[in-house]
Amino acid sequence: MRYCILVVLLCFQFLAYGQEAFYDKPPVFEGCKTEAIANLQHCFDNKVFNLLFQGFKVPEIVSKENYKGDVVILFEVNKEGEFRVMYVDAVYGKLKEEAIRVFNDFPKVEPATYNGKPTFKQYSIALKIPLEDQTVSTKDLSNEKTIEDELTALEKSAKSEFDDIKSSAVPYGNKAFTSQLNIPFTHGDYSKFDRATNLVGTNSHTGAKPFIYEEISKYHDFELEKEALKKEGSSWGAKKLWNEHLVQLQGKDYWFTIDPVFDLQAGKDTDADFNSTFNNTRGVYIQGGLGKKFNFSASIYESQGRFAQYYNQYAERLKAFGPDPAIIPGRGIAKRFKDDAYDYPVAEAYLSYTPAKFINIQFGHGKNFIGEGYRSLLQSDVASPYPFFKLNTKFWKIKYTNTWSWLRDVRPEVTEDGAFLTKYIANHYLSWNVSKRLNIGLFESVIWTNSNDRGFDVNYLNPIIFYRAIEFETGQDAGNAILGASAKYKWSDDVNFYGQFILDEFSLDDIKGGEKSWKNKYGYQLGVKHYNAFKVKDLMLQMEYNQVRPYTYSHNTVALNYGHNNQPFAHLWGANFKELVLIGRYHYKRWFGEAKLVAGLRGFDFNDGTDDSSYGGDIYRNYNDRAFDSGVEIGQGIKTKTINASIQGGYLINTASNLKIFADISYRNFNPEAETASVLNNSTVWINFGIRTDLFNWYFDL
Repeated sequence: MRYCILVVLLCFQFLAYGQEAFYDKPPVFEGCKTEAIANLQHCFDNKVFNLLFQGFKVPEIVSKENYKGDVVILFEVNKEGEFRVMYVDAVYGKLKEEAIRVFNDFPKVEPATYNGKPTFKQYSIALKIPLEDQTVSTKDLSNEKTIEDELTALEKSAKSEFDDIKSSAVPYGNKAFTSQLNIPFTHGDYSKFDRATNLVGTNSHTGAKPFIYEEISKYHDFELEKEALKKEGSSWGAKKLWNEHLVQLQGKDYWFTIDPVFDLQAGKDTDADFNSTFNNTRGVYIQGGLGKKFNFSASIYESQGRFAQYYNQYAERLKAFGPDPAIIPGRGIAKRFKDDAYDYPVAEAYLSYTPAKFINIQFGHGKNFIGEGYRSLLQSDVASPYPFFKLNTKFWKIKYTNTWSWLRDVRPEVTEDGAFLTKYIANHYLSWNVSKRLNIGLFESVIWTNSNDRGFDVNYLNPIIFYRAIEFETGQDAGNAILGASAKYKWSDDVNFYGQFILDEFSLDDIKGGEKSWKNKYGYQLGVKHYNAFKVKDLMLQMEYNQVRPYTYSHNTVALNYGHNNQPFAHLWGANFKELVLIGRYHYKRWFGEAKLVAGLRGFDFNDGTDDSSYGGDIYRNYNDRAFDSGVEIGQGIKTKTINASIQGGYLINTASNLKIFADISYRNFNPEAETASVLNNSTVWINFGIRTDLFNWYFDL
């Protein structure tokens, strides 16, 4: 009998132990500890849903688009009672981010147990969008887990990565408008936000161009502008024609767009000996971003064209060494296309990175511009694209722009073994907002070549050094330093005055002597802009005067002139000129118009075999070839009066790619006192119309 009682007691103890030890218990929230064991899972499910439901905020873009669907969340409660999201399946990336955020705020709980020991549990839960209170139970994905089971879950997660990338794509949200991308520099488009960036009291800096979107978005609402111009259309074709990029894709940490590029023009030059003018440009324009601080852009063009006769003649005078017949101004070296046209491919691209709020770094192949006006005497965009490295640093009332560029001299006299000469240029531009109304800028530039295997001189990498001192240290003829200054005064919100001064060489004694010495190589610009002129919204009027004395920008060392690809690096006309520019621009919804008058006095060389002296207009000439040392004045040589007048009107087709349709009529009168092989009397009317992706400036006012 004693043995029977002992056996019964042992069996009872074993059964009691088994009920406790092998019991599978779910995670327990603090508020569920008083629940019966049978209700623990139900309490856990309710707590998870309530925390998720109460803390979840539906992103604005999801609500705007009236999205209906589920957010499926796979999560884990680990052995320490901590929640961790393993995977979220949702159409919008913002929904995924929000689900992860809410779960990260979950409190720590008592972990699940199995066999009396803490264990992890994996669950899935589906949340309906729009949010609605619902009866939800989690789905247990774990039961009893082993190490092998955990590895399988990881493998499954890894195998879903590709699908996750696809599902993370969300509707495009115009991230470009707050990015580090450059706003494509065209005078017409920049006039849209010129007033906003120049209001009295703004701490903006508008001298160094192109601007980046992030900087200008503080003054001009690009999103609002795009929305105001939006055309209604539900079809894919209508959206792509009027409002959207051809390809636009956006995810959590990336976005990019792809657009076709067109510049298709047809016209008639009344002075030409051919029937018509044309331009046929096709290309692709790519923009994108990775994260919030890194952006990239690339544009590739394939072009054929025949322009007005005076423009073709100028392009052929710019001809580089070799068989190619011309350099298209502002674009690049051109091959022959058919008998009297040109084929000129162009590629531009850059990377833009902002590691900190106060600095932006760019490396690319393109153009830069310094100034408030239509022209620049410091650095312009009239030459062909070139490689550059640029730092923009902004703090307090200062913006400091450093640009290092690699330029080319393509003339036969500097070409070695068929290779063009590389020269280097470093520019500093310091912009200082002295007060709410006054801005002052200081400019410094130096050009040097690989003389004595000097290469890219690391001395000029110093962003705050004075180049003139380095020039003397390395030898007076080792580099060519140029100094400059700029100023802008905001008379009111609607009227701004601006100016520039360029100093290549200066002799105070010679100025006092009153003999108009050739050594006084300088130029200046004076201008005024009137916004909302005559109380007409978006009507801008501009008047500008430029003059540069002979021999400015030139040098006695053959390659140290201030030029690139046989084109000036500053003003289109080089030196030895006076110029008056009058411009009116108007925008109304998608319509735009521009009227421009450029009148000037210029001086050209004879180069006729009898008189081969330099009169100071051609910056590529050695200034030691000058005709005389004193009595130097603007217009010397072949004195030429010139007038360029144009009227253009058009319509913005696509607000995303900046595709426009336009018509233009221009008049040019070029009246030299004497004609030579390169200086020809010309009076012509050029009528032109076409469709164009407007990404850069054309300058036809030669």
